[in-house]
Amino acid sequence: MHWIPLAVISVYLIALFAVTWWARRLTARGSGGIVGYLLAGRGLPAWVSAALLAGLAVGGASTIGVAERAYHVGISAGWYNAAWAFGALIMGLLAAKRYRRFEITTLPELFERYYSTAARVIAVIGQLVLQVVITSLQYVAGGAILSSLMPELFTFRSGMAVTAVVFVGITLIGGFWAAGLTNVINVAVIYIGIGLGAILTVGRLGGMSSMIAQIPSDHPGLDWFAVGPMLILGWFIVMFTTVHSTQSVIQIGFASKDEKAASRAYLYGAALIFPVGFISAIIGVAAVVLHPGIVPAEALPKVVLGLSPLAAGIILAGLWAADVSTASALLLGSAALVSSDIIKRFFAPNLTDAADQRICRVTVLVLSVLTFLLALTVSGILKMLLIGLTLTTSYTLIVLMTMFAPSLCRRSSATWTLLTTMAALGVWLVMPENWRFLPHPIYFTWLVSLVTFFLVAAFDSRRIGDVT
Repeated sequence: MHWIPLAVISVYLIALFAVTWWARRLTARGSGGIVGYLLAGRGLPAWVSAALLAGLAVGGASTIGVAERAYHVGISAGWYNAAWAFGALIMGLLAAKRYRRFEITTLPELFERYYSTAARVIAVIGQLVLQVVITSLQYVAGGAILSSLMPELFTFRSGMAVTAVVFVGITLIGGFWAAGLTNVINVAVIYIGIGLGAILTVGRLGGMSSMIAQIPSDHPGLDWFAVGPMLILGWFIVMFTTVHSTQSVIQIGFASKDEKAASRAYLYGAALIFPVGFISAIIGVAAVVLHPGIVPAEALPKVVLGLSPLAAGIILAGLWAADVSTASALLLGSAALVSSDIIKRFFAPNLTDAADQRICRVTVLVLSVLTFLLALTVSGILKMLLIGLTLTTSYTLIVLMTMFAPSLCRRSSATWTLLTTMAALGVWLVMPENWRFLPHPIYFTWLVSLVTFFLVAAFDSRRIGDVT
């Protein structure tokens, strides 16, 4: 009966590409070049920006990855999404309006404006590494979904390839407007799919009480803090840091039509993001009962596959939508970095609008190939993502200090804080056994960032200029 879920997926894809094709008109009517293609002409309303943020946050890590983690630690894996929502909430309340006021295209551009060219270059390198890692994880989740849903048609690798073709196509055709409008569809499909999956799966086990009774005695089940309070706190720190300093996340604020829309986008997005992790975790716990001994990354797809073909098609379309929505925004963020911070800044400052868009599209294609190759080596979706996100600590510290405490910022603050934090993460990865007393590298990188920043403030007397 694999043709039924295939039909559901096909209808979903037709809807995505229809909206994408229509979005080309909005891109054509707006500003040209980078601003038109990668920032939607700075004209996104709050509801579209919120859907774009939710789609970015709720990707493979928030669904497949959380269910994978829940297969080991129970419902406490859902705190990952709660941490995402917390970061978006704080962004909406404190920083979103200030970001929009800067009228910039990328975060590294801000670093050069107030610090140095070297800081901009280092910031671009770190941001690209981070976003390439996150993008690669979407292929992994997409491959797991399609190969589990329709094993007669897809292997794990061919599933990854099809996932790539879809989100690359959306990105190439419609730009940021397409990413925003298709994410309105994606978020609706995600909630319908994940919600239906949890309801039907728990019902299949006889209800929540019956499911709890069947959980093995050595499994944490519905223990809300089984993963460990310090690790949960680490997730909150990671996501607070990520939301304030990852290009693909803050680019949503840059593209909002005004400061008020930018603030509302993150507040609305926080409400959309919060429930998905716990819903996915419930399905992961159910997988322990229904499918003991499976590969953890397939926990959620395997559970859904046991439902009726129509329900499975709807639910797994929602899971796949999570990957497509995240990857589209990530690719556009990476294209902005390459086009604005590398090509235009150092090699071709006088590019026409048409040439700007060609560079962006070529960048999307090149990055797609690189991320696909990286995805072939990735295992452990959530763990890999959270390690990659620790790179953002130095970015967040510099940006918040620039906004709220510019008197402490020095011309060399960004350069040294970025470099030492990157080195700290490298040390953690090379010698992890030396830091086992810390539950997550985010604690180590934040410590290094803070110490470096204040040492520079003490020894460098060159203050930055006035902040808008």
